[in-house]
Amino acid sequence: MPERTIQRVAVIGGGANEEHDVSLASAAAVVRAVRALGLTAVPLTIDRRGGWQVDDGPVAAAEAVHRLASCDVAFPMLHGVDGEDGAAAGLLRLTGVPFVGSPVRAGALGMDKWVTKLVAEELGIRTAPGVLVDGRVDAGDLHLEPPFVVKPTTGGSSNGVSVVREAGQLQAAIESARSSGGAALLEAFVAGREVDIALFRDRDGALRAGSTLEIAVAEGAVFDREQKYDGSASFTLPARITAEEHDAIDAAARTLYTALGCAGIARFDFFVTAEGVVLNEVNTAPGFTEQSQVPRMYTAVGLDYPRLVAALLDAAIAA
Repeated sequence: MPERTIQRVAVIGGGANEEHDVSLASAAAVVRAVRALGLTAVPLTIDRRGGWQVDDGPVAAAEAVHRLASCDVAFPMLHGVDGEDGAAAGLLRLTGVPFVGSPVRAGALGMDKWVTKLVAEELGIRTAPGVLVDGRVDAGDLHLEPPFVVKPTTGGSSNGVSVVREAGQLQAAIESARSSGGAALLEAFVAGREVDIALFRDRDGALRAGSTLEIAVAEGAVFDREQKYDGSASFTLPARITAEEHDAIDAAARTLYTALGCAGIARFDFFVTAEGVVLNEVNTAPGFTEQSQVPRMYTAVGLDYPRLVAALLDAAIAA
C-alpha cells in the first residue's frame, strides 16, 4: 500500500462548553505550526451554541463534514465535553478522516475522573481516597476527613474545583462542581508536589515521553484556572524528583496510556508524596498552545512545537 501523504490538515477548535476560548487558542497554535510546516491548514470552529463556523461565517453541518472529508488528516483541538470526551473522535471516525488524538473509548474514559480512578486502582496505580456524589450529602456520612478536593467528574481547566476545609463548605462546593460537569467527585486532599508527564505513540509504535514537569502550587492550594491561563504559573522542567520517582511516574503513565487505549498526546498528572506517587487525573486533549505544559515538555527533550505537530500528524496517518 502506498504511503499516505499530507497536504491538507483540518484543525478543529472551539466547542459548546466552558473551554471554548482555551480550545480556540490551542487550535490557532496548531494552525500556525501546520502552515510553518508548509502544509495547508483548513480551520473549522464549533461555536458556543454548537454550530459550525469557517473563516467566512457559519456553515451547515453537512458543509463542515464536506470540508473535513476534503482533508488528508484532522487535528481536533476540542477541550471539554462534546469534544475530548470521544464526541469529536466519533465524528471523525465516521467521516473516515485520519485524526490526531485518542479514539472514542479512551476519550470517554479519560474524561470521566471517577472511571479513570477505578481503572487506575484496578491496575495497581494509587489514587486519592474518594467518593462519587450526585446530590446532597452529609459530611458525617463520608468516610473521609477534611480537607477535601471537590471537582466535577467531567470538567476541565480546573473549572468547578474547590478545596473544602470545613464541613459547612461542602454542599456549596458540590453544587459548584456539578454545575461544571456531571456528578461531583470528592477526594481526600493529597499533600505532595504536582508532577506531570506526557506521552504519544509515534508512527513506528513507540511511546515517546516528554520531560517531567513540576508545577509550583502554594501549600494547601490547587492548580486553578487562573494560574493555568493568566501566565502566573511556574513550571520546573525536569521535575525535581528522584530517579525512582521518575520511573514510577513513567511506568504508571505508560500502563494507563495502553489500558485506556490512548492515541496522540495524553498528559498524566501525579502527586509525588513521601509515600509514593498518586495519580491525580488523565487528560487526553491537553492545552496545546506553544506555551502550554505539553509542548514545553517535548521542547525540553529536543522536540520543538512544529516538529511535535509533524510527529503527531505522521502518527495519525500511519495508524
